[in-house]
Amino acid sequence: MRRGTPLGPLLLACLLYAGNTRSQQTQSRTRAQPQPQTFTVKATPKTVVWGYYDAAAPPVLRIASGDEVEFETLITSSPARLEGAGVAADQVQQQLRDIHKDVTNKGPGGHILNGPVFVEGAEPGDALEVRIQQIRLAIPYAYNGFSPGRGFLPEDFPYARMRIIPLDAKRMVATFGPTAEIPLRPFFGSMGVAPPETSGRISSGPPWVHGGNMDNKELVAGTTLFLPVHARGALFLIGDGHAGQGNGEVDITALETSLIGKLKFIVRKDVKLKYPRAETPSHYISMGFHEDLNEATKMAVREMIEFLINEKHLSRDDAYMLTSVAGDVDITQLVDGNKGVHVMLPKAIFKQASSK
Repeated sequence: MRRGTPLGPLLLACLLYAGNTRSQQTQSRTRAQPQPQTFTVKATPKTVVWGYYDAAAPPVLRIASGDEVEFETLITSSPARLEGAGVAADQVQQQLRDIHKDVTNKGPGGHILNGPVFVEGAEPGDALEVRIQQIRLAIPYAYNGFSPGRGFLPEDFPYARMRIIPLDAKRMVATFGPTAEIPLRPFFGSMGVAPPETSGRISSGPPWVHGGNMDNKELVAGTTLFLPVHARGALFLIGDGHAGQGNGEVDITALETSLIGKLKFIVRKDVKLKYPRAETPSHYISMGFHEDLNEATKMAVREMIEFLINEKHLSRDDAYMLTSVAGDVDITQLVDGNKGVHVMLPKAIFKQASSK
């Protein structure tokens, strides 16, 4: 620089260049982090699996962590059975007819499940956070039924019966005959990820470490489900829509119907799980699944104790005692091979941190 050259214009030019560079870098970072997207997975012969969870199943959709998916799921019954129970032919969804006609790779279970959905970045050992944002009815009826050898009292009901139950979407009630109306709380009976690869194809019937057919009536809109990831991409599946259900699901079916739901998926590297757990706006929920009801209960209680140790930083003894004095142990279902138990612990018992 020559002696006497003024510094003002040179400094201004440098500052403008640096500011433009920072602006370009910010824009570049923004472009590198795309906004979450919303996808739709309809129920078609090419977008469902029938009756199983399997880490080898090819995904029908790939999404990023943070994306939303709207699923259009189908009732778990056949057109022939629905019509035989009194549903008019034009009230049976065409998608259901197409799937029953065209899908031949099915079993060993009986659920029609949308997916799998591959979530980028999900790896074994992670957790998949599933935010259940919306659930709405897709058809104006549900069914309930039992059959020989199934349900909790097969010796008392050694025959088959199926009942079509009208659903009122405006009043959100089901009309169960002339003397009873049931408030509707729609939820998906089956939400899960692929099991460990070594398990191969497993039935969609019994719930397990992958979640699956949990039949937990608390998993309504506004609830968050956490699933341990066992295979790359998680490979999420959903179906078995219920308009409502009683704990236990004693005759093996609930208010079985078709549902439409919007879910948001987030990969959690910081959450380590052995079994699924959930949060409602008011409760923490732990779960256990086992052929033996006592063992399922022990698993659910132990999972709540572990949650309190890891997330609320209680001692093991205090976690056990708090679960006893404040937790409700409920039977989720008794009829899916592995019985389900869940523990509900109210969030309101925990003192809020004082503001500084």
